[in-house]
Amino acid sequence: MKNLAGRTAILTGASGGLGSHLVHALATERINLLLVAFPGVELPKVQATAARETVRAEVLVADLRDQKERSRVIEHALRTFGGVDLLINNAGVEYSWAYHELTSSQIAEVLAVNLEAPMLLTWQLLPHLLQRGSGHIVNISSLAGKAGPGFQEPYSATKAALVGFTQSLRASYHGSGVSASVVTPGFIEAGIYTRLKETTGNSAPMLLGACPPERVCRAVLRAIRNDCPEIIVNRFPVRPILALSALSPRFGEWFNRTIGVTKFFRRAAEMNRRP
Repeated sequence: MKNLAGRTAILTGASGGLGSHLVHALATERINLLLVAFPGVELPKVQATAARETVRAEVLVADLRDQKERSRVIEHALRTFGGVDLLINNAGVEYSWAYHELTSSQIAEVLAVNLEAPMLLTWQLLPHLLQRGSGHIVNISSLAGKAGPGFQEPYSATKAALVGFTQSLRASYHGSGVSASVVTPGFIEAGIYTRLKETTGNSAPMLLGACPPERVCRAVLRAIRNDCPEIIVNRFPVRPILALSALSPRFGEWFNRTIGVTKFFRRAAEMNRRP
């Protein structure tokens, strides 16, 4: 999908962290936007950001934990814009806790927002995209889904699942004009990482580093334009390490421990445990 000007996109998680940067990047491309967030207190602000680029930007407060709300997102987008070209599943929830200390409702929330919502929003939008013969879905995953750091079980599981989900979508709808990409960032200087850094007083492990959100935004646009299966975004190259970890899982475990990934999230879990 080379020409993006005048297209219409649904962006979830639009008002926080990476989402606000994506709003700017998409608006700069003159893409019409339905900005979805919950509770959505910052939505008017990001809507104003998009409006400065003279594109149409509508906002919708929707709780993606609720299937009725997910359905409302797609129905509202089609009713408001008449058609949708892009779905960017960016909304995400993360808890840094020892797994046995999480509540069942916390686990259910991560599963609902990070995985069920992208899958069911896609499922509901697909007939429309197939009828039009074009469209693209972008799922925002994470390196946590590749490496599985400690104290991140629900988050890692959902982010890993988004990679498999995207691969299956591409295989199923190849040649239909509808495709999907997954963008897999490491630590991003926004949103979840910023909050964790403030909580722990620690930065990302030196050998991984943190990348600016603008790099992730450029990756999203490149994925759409070039129909990329997956783009990994990190400050330093990590594909060789991931390849070695796939060949030798023990190496992957050792690497995570050695560079301090698990230590970073353990510190967050310890801080969360304090009253």
